[in-house]
Amino acid sequence: MYALLFAGTGLSPAQISSLFVIWSVTGFVLEIPSGVWADLVSRRALLTAAPLLTGAGYALWTFLPSYWSFALGFVLWGAGGSLRSGTLQALVYEELGRHGGTDRYPVLAGRSAAVGTTAITAATALAAPVLAAGGLRAAGLASVLVTLLCAAVALTFPESRRRRESTHPTSPVAVLREGLAQLREGPAIRRAITVLSVMSVIGAMEEYLPLLAQATGVPAGAVPLLVLLVSIGGMAGGWFAGRGQGVLAPALVLAAVCLAAGAAGAAARHPAAVTLVAVAFGLVQWASATLDARLQDEISDGARATVTSMAGVGVEIVCLAVYGGYAAGSVWAGPGPLFAVAAVPYLVIAFAVRRPKRR
Repeated sequence: MYALLFAGTGLSPAQISSLFVIWSVTGFVLEIPSGVWADLVSRRALLTAAPLLTGAGYALWTFLPSYWSFALGFVLWGAGGSLRSGTLQALVYEELGRHGGTDRYPVLAGRSAAVGTTAITAATALAAPVLAAGGLRAAGLASVLVTLLCAAVALTFPESRRRRESTHPTSPVAVLREGLAQLREGPAIRRAITVLSVMSVIGAMEEYLPLLAQATGVPAGAVPLLVLLVSIGGMAGGWFAGRGQGVLAPALVLAAVCLAAGAAGAAARHPAAVTLVAVAFGLVQWASATLDARLQDEISDGARATVTSMAGVGVEIVCLAVYGGYAAGSVWAGPGPLFAVAAVPYLVIAFAVRRPKRR
């Protein structure tokens, strides 16, 4: 609910978007260096440190609310996110590979995302009573405590990799070179990274979901419930990941239609239209797990986190474009029309991932 915190502090939509830009720029700058680092040191250690940085940012927002505190908090969050991005996928995929279970990656990744979304859903459901009882400060304090729990969970992750294989590069420069070589010589990797990057449009728009819910005209206390509805959609999509991969392109077309129609309904002040937005989020979550698995299948272990982080760079570039576009578009249009525009990229992706017809 931090968008409401920012708005309540007096920030304009353009200022809020500038914070999201700071967030993305931080992730952009640190994404590849953190990926290289994850290919050289303990990935479990990095996954433990990541939420602690994020929690420090939340603490700033909670106890020192101002534009510059929000900005520094996003720098810390961006740093934590860069430590996690690429690192988690590499650890999970390689651990599965050691047990001959890489075919389970999309299912595990999707269900992991679903469990995460379930936790977010539970937190969103609790937001209304927490806000009523203690305001945004209570919600912020709870967020800080949760990041400490995340760090504790990360410590329990299995990590079989004690030292790098002799055939793998052992210096940051060598790891980066291998990653760039895989990108340069692998058209399937480049295609997968491009598609995954564009898929993040809806993830960037998620930051504005409270504003879309607010635009339906519901009371402030009902805004978390509409955001909760969208979270449930994402949770369902993650849970079914790995199934029905043959209908990937039609599903993305349906996601685009639902997102545009739901956004139009929200702009017309119909709260029920947010259900269609929830369907779109679920379909995108389902498709993302499949596309992530396609990328991991193409990468070799020597620079897995580095190459995956390159996909993260693409995501940050897209997010920057979305935040900038939302800031500019907010001068002329409300959340509904802007969410409808965000549906267009998914029609393009559907065309890019469609299966060619056999002759």
